[in-house]
Amino acid sequence: MAEQSSAGQRRCFNPADGRSRDTRPYLTRVEVQQALTRAAAARLPWAQASLSDRAGVLRRAASLLRAERATLAATITAEMGKTIAEAEAEIDKSAWNCEYVAAQASQWLADEVVPTQASSSYVAHRPLGAVLAILPWNFPIWQIFRCAVSNLVAGNTFLLKHAPNVPDCAAQVTHLLSRAGAPSGAFENVDVPVDMVAELIADPRVAAVAFTGSPKAGAAVAALAGAACKKSILELGGSDAFIVLEDADLEGAVAAAVRGRFANCGQVCLAAKRFIVVEALRTQFEERFAAAIAQLRMGDPLDRTTALGPMARADLRETLDQQIKASVRQGARIVCGGRIADGPGYYYPATLLTQATGAMPVVSEETFGPVAPVMAARDAEQALQIANDSRYGLAAVLWTADTARARKLAVRLEAGSVFVNGVTASDPRLPVGGVKLSGYGRELGSTGIRELLNLQSVWIGP
Repeated sequence: MAEQSSAGQRRCFNPADGRSRDTRPYLTRVEVQQALTRAAAARLPWAQASLSDRAGVLRRAASLLRAERATLAATITAEMGKTIAEAEAEIDKSAWNCEYVAAQASQWLADEVVPTQASSSYVAHRPLGAVLAILPWNFPIWQIFRCAVSNLVAGNTFLLKHAPNVPDCAAQVTHLLSRAGAPSGAFENVDVPVDMVAELIADPRVAAVAFTGSPKAGAAVAALAGAACKKSILELGGSDAFIVLEDADLEGAVAAAVRGRFANCGQVCLAAKRFIVVEALRTQFEERFAAAIAQLRMGDPLDRTTALGPMARADLRETLDQQIKASVRQGARIVCGGRIADGPGYYYPATLLTQATGAMPVVSEETFGPVAPVMAARDAEQALQIANDSRYGLAAVLWTADTARARKLAVRLEAGSVFVNGVTASDPRLPVGGVKLSGYGRELGSTGIRELLNLQSVWIGP
């Protein structure tokens, strides 16, 4: 956790014990201006560097990520409480993304020939300049590489405004990319308090904005970017439906439900958050789900037998607890968990709620913690209606043995991604993003790399 002080500093806490780790200063205004100046100076040289040179930085970054996996993972765990095994997996995924994008970039960024009456006409992919990325704490290293890699390889420079409670993750990635060969200004860690973000967005040296966070904050960022006529992409979280139909593999669905809801202590945007089960399987699903949840060991995130570490901040835990209490007052039934854990640290036990309805906070709001509400549906038709009856539209999960039926149902789900017989997860090969209050624009894949580029049409006459 981090708390801002009037002196331009914030105090950082260890989520596992709630104790203060240290106090960190933000950048001064002079230092911010210096970072923006470096990014502006690097814009043309970095854009004009060969694609091979830019891809080489990513490949070297992947090697450094793997070589320094233990140190980076330990930093993640210390700053936001992720279990050490999950932190290591985050580093592995970041390295994979670097290598995959480096390998695909020449194909993704190639000119697209479009036959017209001209002797030659094509669409070229040109960098815009400095991209300001305002990123959250829940995947403090993966989030950076998810956003930065495609922008860097395409020739944009990158300004990182990370969450205040993960300063070491931001600093270590900045140092790593410098050692990988990113020149001064190509990647800048702009560590500023929230009240300076508007100035950054308005600065003419910033060309575009990428944001991941809450809908309220995303709307503010979008308004600021729009006022400055700058493109933005927003990933604003969600309340992903996990639908279990009557012909589903029940054992597989329950195992996926546990992974999909309780990974990273439930602090995942792209994650199952509403479990919609047809009445024919509901009782069996709830019983097996509860039994599986009971096996999750909560404890020290550095202990490799721990499945559920602490939440990242005390205020987040309090918000989750209030959402659960309000839902219980409206009729939800607690099967397990449901109260703040005793002792030090920001722990909250894995919680299962049944008899959930759409009006309850654990369903109508995004829950960012280890709670799973189960809702009943008469049949597939009602399950889809319940799934779509949400302000959010990031992803959805559908469990059924009939894949042909799944394809037809997936078309009707109002979500940026649909996972059939699996678990929601971002993948460097596929675009990720949402609709409705889950935002707009995409990251990852060939689609994501083009979001913050100038798609320049070139027409050459006879």
